[in-house]
Amino acid sequence: MAELLCFDLYAASRSVTSVYRVLLDPLGLTYPQYLVMLVLWRRDESTVRALVEELQLDYNTLSPLLKRLEARGLVERRRRPDDERSVAVVLTAEGREMREQAAHVPQAIGEAIGVDETEIAELQGVLRKITVSAAARAAELSGRKAAI
Repeated sequence: MAELLCFDLYAASRSVTSVYRVLLDPLGLTYPQYLVMLVLWRRDESTVRALVEELQLDYNTLSPLLKRLEARGLVERRRRPDDERSVAVVLTAEGREMREQAAHVPQAIGEAIGVDETEIAELQGVLRKITVSAAARAAELSGRKAAI
């Protein structure tokens, strides 16, 4: 039932996040911290602004999260020499090493959600469509330009 989609999305999100929690606790990472690390493992460096946009977090959420990762020695934040207004987030050696420790997480999540690779690809397509469409509609309703 379409009117109950909100319940299904919420329940699925909470269930998957709880599996992530169990997998990430031994690494000392929260789920949002893991998302930041995933982005950095792909690029080794990102600006704070790019992280905000890619993860769809606001600065007030991301900033303390980055401070905790930095306190753990996983990332460093530094002003970019080419643009002093921009802050780069860079993996440390320890942050790069953690990638190997977390390598099992994607497969474990795949097994936990009980769908095959084809279904995952289909699900990702539907979820991305929902995200773009809902963000555009929310922006339209609030009179703003869509952030996505």
